[in-house]
Amino acid sequence: MKSNRWDTSYEWRAVTLLGLGFGLVGLDRWLIAPLFPSIMKDLHLTAQDVGNCIGILGLSWGVFAALMGGISDKIGRRKVLIPAILAFSLLSGFSGVAGGLASLLAIRALMGVAEGSFCPTSFAATADASHPKRRGFNLGLQQSGFALFGLALSPIIATQLLTVVTWRWVFALVSVPGLILGLAMYFVIREPRTTSEASLDDRPAQSAARPAQDNWRDVLKSRNIPVAMVALFCAMTGVFVLGAMLPLYLTDYLSLDTQRMGIVLSAIGFGGFVGQFGLPGLSDFIGRRFASIAGFAGTAIMLYVFRGLGAQPLILFIVLFVAAFFTLGLVALLSGPIATEAAPIGMVSTAIGIVVGAGEIFGGGVAPALAGLVATKFGIHNIIWLPIFAVLLGVGVSLLLEETAPAKVRRNAQTMALSGSEQPE
Repeated sequence: MKSNRWDTSYEWRAVTLLGLGFGLVGLDRWLIAPLFPSIMKDLHLTAQDVGNCIGILGLSWGVFAALMGGISDKIGRRKVLIPAILAFSLLSGFSGVAGGLASLLAIRALMGVAEGSFCPTSFAATADASHPKRRGFNLGLQQSGFALFGLALSPIIATQLLTVVTWRWVFALVSVPGLILGLAMYFVIREPRTTSEASLDDRPAQSAARPAQDNWRDVLKSRNIPVAMVALFCAMTGVFVLGAMLPLYLTDYLSLDTQRMGIVLSAIGFGGFVGQFGLPGLSDFIGRRFASIAGFAGTAIMLYVFRGLGAQPLILFIVLFVAAFFTLGLVALLSGPIATEAAPIGMVSTAIGIVVGAGEIFGGGVAPALAGLVATKFGIHNIIWLPIFAVLLGVGVSLLLEETAPAKVRRNAQTMALSGSEQPE
């Protein structure tokens, strides 16, 4: 589609609403982490219980991301997006009425169903609305809302609200914006004329030429999909282990008070916010493969430095900011442009759902539960080794990616054509 025929006005309205929606996904999902010290006292929970509460949401999120991504390719985006945002907003509020571990686990599992349904569908809707030249940036920009609201603002919001209300009322208050946004999306978000026309323009020939077969196995035939699944597991292990366990690490091991803990923890969100549109945006120019390798290597270095720091809030914030820039940027890169560009025609949401589902089940589900076990058995100070090992594995996995960034692919093709034309007859 030519750029002068592109509906740029709708593009920015849609990306803005979808970015805010995914921001509320992050807020509702991660608000619980800085509240856990208070919740643990009231409900008599252990570090293992904390890991399980984070993990069960990740498991249900992963399963339904894979399932509903394919369904939204068939029935449309709106029929999934709008009920999902209303459901997870209400369920977030219900978290405040939990009377014990069992009810809290049940509510968080249901939240994962709704948020997992929203996730790949919203990414596909962003890809539908985006001009191919802005696809990487827009997908990253949309996903950056998750980091900004969920990992940057939620620790500050939660810890400050705790000074005036109980943790139960905190959940109730933050559920309201999602209901308002769901109504706004009802009036703005529309279906693309055809999925292939709207979101697959200007893709690499090896991907765009494949017809859709409406079979999820066809998605796995693209090399980058299974590679992205494993790489996203590595990246999400870094994100979710840190998000779940750092509040306890900072308060119990480094002896920071609740307010300073909230400020330091917010570095994950602020760094991730910049990284989630910064790294995919850079990958539009430097290539998806190189950006992925650099992101994993940068995360590993920063986490190793973080582990050696003491109770120095400013330095902790800076190092954690840089680590989050890389690791949240990787989440946006792998689940956004890499998954989108590897998808068969008409199966963008299916491809995103499969990649996100695998990453969530293992990185967002299994890894936090494993981190809880490590904290219980070996001490909270050892939990940072788990994300370090995961991102080092991610460096090796990223070497297997095939380049799909449209600008990079064109430059490579032009270079090869030029070098071929210079060969002697």
